[in-house]
Amino acid sequence: MSKMVEVKNLKKTFIDDAGAFDVLKDVSFSVDKGEMIALLGISGAGKTTLLQILGGLDRPTAGDVLFEGKSIAALPFRELASFRNRNVGFVFQFHHLLPDFTAFENVCIPGMIAGKSKGWCEERAKSLLSVFGLERCRSHYPTEMSGGERQRAALARALVNDPALVLADEPTGNLDKGNGELLLEYFHKANRELRQTFIIATHNSQLTAGMHRIIQLEDGRILRTVT
Repeated sequence: MSKMVEVKNLKKTFIDDAGAFDVLKDVSFSVDKGEMIALLGISGAGKTTLLQILGGLDRPTAGDVLFEGKSIAALPFRELASFRNRNVGFVFQFHHLLPDFTAFENVCIPGMIAGKSKGWCEERAKSLLSVFGLERCRSHYPTEMSGGERQRAALARALVNDPALVLADEPTGNLDKGNGELLLEYFHKANRELRQTFIIATHNSQLTAGMHRIIQLEDGRILRTVT
């Protein structure tokens, strides 16, 4: 495996009415291409903030993030937006599918925004929906789909531009146990068959089975790493 991401001495400080507080404290680790990493920790451990910085949605107070050897922490806004569009896919706890578009259209949209041809986007969306068992849902609107189906469509949408890295923040948080486990099976399938690199944040240690590594966060620091 080749090193894709390097996180170096990352710190994130927020300021509110009570003063300054550190959400991330000297966090360092690396991610190899093709890895599937679980980021484990309770609410408030710093998981979401870390994912936002890794994906270029936020900037660190100190430290750096190298993506394929290039620093992204201080990129100008437009370059950072371009980096996200080309290299990172996101799956959130809430699916965020656009309600006025079908599952097929929702998956196509990021490709269209990236400037891909309509034909390319449609073929890619068709293929991904098939990979995730959603052929029959192609023409369904989000309200016509189950929670698990919506999250699988969100996963397909995250992969449509073939990103180098997918970041998932509590993707099973709104699903029951069975649908949560099924969704994780599809994450593993994408890792195996599409060689997709994932960092998946969760508070549930039972959902980390089969991951290449588990990085446990506590109070903004890496408590331990399990391989």
